[in-house]
Amino acid sequence: MENPFKFGTIVEEEYFTDRVDEVAYICQFIQSANHLILISPRRFGKSSVVAKAVKQSGRKSITINLQQVTSVADLSAKLLREFFKVHPIERVKHLITHFRIIPTVTSNALTGTIDVSFQPGVDAIILLEDVMALIEKAHSNDDRIIVVLDEFQEILDLAPSLDKKMRAIMQDQKHINYILLGSQESMMTDIFEKKKSPFYHFGELMRLGKLPRKDFYDYLAERLQGCFAEKSSDLANQILDYTGCHPYYTQQLAANVWQLAVLKPEQTDVMRAAIDHIVTTHGLDYERLWMNFNRTNKWILQRLASNESLQTGEYRTSTIYSALKRLQREGYVVYTASYELEDPFFREWILKER
Repeated sequence: MENPFKFGTIVEEEYFTDRVDEVAYICQFIQSANHLILISPRRFGKSSVVAKAVKQSGRKSITINLQQVTSVADLSAKLLREFFKVHPIERVKHLITHFRIIPTVTSNALTGTIDVSFQPGVDAIILLEDVMALIEKAHSNDDRIIVVLDEFQEILDLAPSLDKKMRAIMQDQKHINYILLGSQESMMTDIFEKKKSPFYHFGELMRLGKLPRKDFYDYLAERLQGCFAEKSSDLANQILDYTGCHPYYTQQLAANVWQLAVLKPEQTDVMRAAIDHIVTTHGLDYERLWMNFNRTNKWILQRLASNESLQTGEYRTSTIYSALKRLQREGYVVYTASYELEDPFFREWILKER
């Protein structure tokens, strides 16, 4: 039997869980000429939500994950490469002749893919200006393209003042809808909400939270019936209690529960077996992470894992707050109603090792 749960990649089609209202909102919003900023913690499914909305819109689109970009020149090359997927190079040759620095474009006849490169040492900002101008010129008010830039906060580390230069280019573009995603909430908030930031109020701000429990429960219970006809409802609730409705970890745990039920139907406590399997599988990775934390961070993570108060007098409030913000920025801690560990299986590992 095929596992009905999927995690670790963009989730589409039958694997997509709810988010009906969010997808509908994004689809409707990008019918205007405005831009959208979407903020949520890592692995909450923002990339999947945007991918589904963009697909439903039927519009041309380009998507770049800035975590995979190494320089401004690399960003320019990736944007141009994705542009050629939308517009065959034969149809836009006349626009490329206006580039101040002509790119090297090669085609792989076997795979049909196109690669783009620039000579080293050239002015990277000129490259970016020319590529972004090309994307603008190739479209019109009646044929706007959607450009999705995932993990947008990474522009702050790519080059000095890149945010100012990109904002200067983007503010004059009329034929592009930008959707800018980010998982580091404090950095994204600074970029779009601080008055001194070049991107201050650049677009509509949207925050993506956890999935509503009722919707996630219905999704899990229905799919678990294939292996657990009588226990699917109880298992769905147990999984959500453990993961706190976190989209990624819920799918991961459900997938492992299903897999163990198929491979080891004699298992009496498949939920516990699935959790132990995941923690054991990732044990070495968790140990490497743990060794890189300082003493304050370890103490905070241990207290959060066991739901103990951080206000014990052992550390100053300012020290705890700074450490929490750093852990949140690095993705180990999230804040919803309170601070909590992002990964429930890392929490399990900490409790076992404590």
